[in-house]
Amino acid sequence: MQRFHRAIAIAGIAVAAGLLAIAEDAGPRVAITPREPKPSVNDVIAPRETNLRIDATRVLVNATVVNKREQIIADLEKEDFTVFEDLAEQEILSFAKDDAPLSVALVFDVSGSMDNKISGARRAAAEFFKVGNPEDEFCLILFNGNPTLAVNWTSRPSEIQSKLAFTKTRGSTALLDGVYMGMQQMRKARNPRKAVLVISDGADNSSRYTTSEVKNLVRESNAQIYGIGIYGPGDGDYILTTLARETGGRSFEVGGAFGLSDIAARIGVEMHNQYWLSYSPTNKERDGKYRRIEVRVRPIRGMPDLKVRFRNGYYAPVE
Repeated sequence: MQRFHRAIAIAGIAVAAGLLAIAEDAGPRVAITPREPKPSVNDVIAPRETNLRIDATRVLVNATVVNKREQIIADLEKEDFTVFEDLAEQEILSFAKDDAPLSVALVFDVSGSMDNKISGARRAAAEFFKVGNPEDEFCLILFNGNPTLAVNWTSRPSEIQSKLAFTKTRGSTALLDGVYMGMQQMRKARNPRKAVLVISDGADNSSRYTTSEVKNLVRESNAQIYGIGIYGPGDGDYILTTLARETGGRSFEVGGAFGLSDIAARIGVEMHNQYWLSYSPTNKERDGKYRRIEVRVRPIRGMPDLKVRFRNGYYAPVE
């Protein structure tokens, strides 16, 4: 099986509750007035890339910062961040924080076990669509034993909601195949910022692709993965958690339909509250190897225990 052809190195940083995320208790913080003009995300991000392995000399990292209550911290500045690649500190060349348009693939479980949960899952999708940018675009992938592109890219969430309203549940669960198709659709997305939101209730039991194969594919993509797992007592699935961690996204687990809508809204908020940093790697080797990224935020008085979520790394260019 061939992986996507190599193209741009971008690592996504995220932090709990928010890129993206988090509408909790006191709610997201409001960004302060910048001390100096800040570039737009579109000034520092390359257009229409399909994956993270390219011939470019810049790596773009998107990061989410939250406090210990999982509330978004939206008023930080460039000097508050430090970026490392394979433990070597990198010079941050550009910094931005704005609500740039997103392309989101909704990967929605319609297997037989979703029968008594699909109403709640539909409501969660509706809440997610309420938190967005008018320029966002979406597509819908339904999966049971096989994934299907049910709605192609559209800027009208109502098209997806109409499709979901008449969808029947049946069959087994090919979760990995659904994620794989979602990553493929990222190649056709028009916005530089990309994400996959997965809503499912169980472990994979019928996919053709393996966890290792999809994990490698995810590492080569510039899309973040977010998951909502609807699990019963004793259930749970490491797949969504693993894939989300690789991309700087986040996976939530809920016990039934209760709380689904709140979590979906939190994810939507998180996706639209990010920092963007770029750097030129000090390691100029074009060896195609995987480079580890780490983003840190300096201690800030009055805001202890800040956490940063970000993509684990990217593949270097090759000759």
